Amino acid sequence: MTLTQVSTDTLDRILAIQFLVAWAGEGQCEPRRLGWWRTDVVDDLGGGDFFKRLAPRTHRWASLEAARRAAFMADARARHQMPDADHVRTLFFWGFELDERLTERIRDLKLSETETADGSVERLDPYRHLPFPEGARPDAEFARSKLEVALKSLAPDATYQSLPTGRQVKTAMPADPASAAGMLAACLVPFSDSYLPPFIRR
Repeated sequence: MTLTQVSTDTLDRILAIQFLVAWAGEGQCEPRRLGWWRTDVVDDLGGGDFFKRLAPRTHRWASLEAARRAAFMADARARHQMPDADHVRTLFFWGFELDERLTERIRDLKLSETETADGSVERLDPYRHLPFPEGARPDAEFARSKLEVALKSLAPDATYQSLPTGRQVKTAMPADPASAAGMLAACLVPFSDSYLPPFIRR
């Protein structure tokens, strides 16, 4: 599959996983989640309230984007400790072209509108549109055990080798990027105290 053939459904599946992990990795929230990055940008009682006042029509997207950005930065720091960092793929690093497609897809979704039951039009809601894994969503109460089950269900047979810089997935890169994203997310389980990115070498 070439990148030009990657469907919007595939992009949405990757974004759902990225947003979920980015939300779960926050550590400044109360109660604390996984604590992989020092942010609290999604919850309504935290940074989510700021985004609601700043961008009332797209605040949910803005909050998830901010958490995703924090995850990107943590992922980049970890990746740059690896040999040939540009030749690995992680949940938050797919190479320039696919990363750009994902960014463009977020922009398009933020500008999209949907008709409600009463006939009015409103901006697309990420929590109703994106295919989050069953049992784990960024707008629900955080439950570590439920998140582990949800992520592991994306690729139950995925295995990895633990290295000082991350978790090297033992399976070759799938042709479908969404399947690869599920595999990488599944290899986050069991959760470590700090962010150790699962990765696939190209």
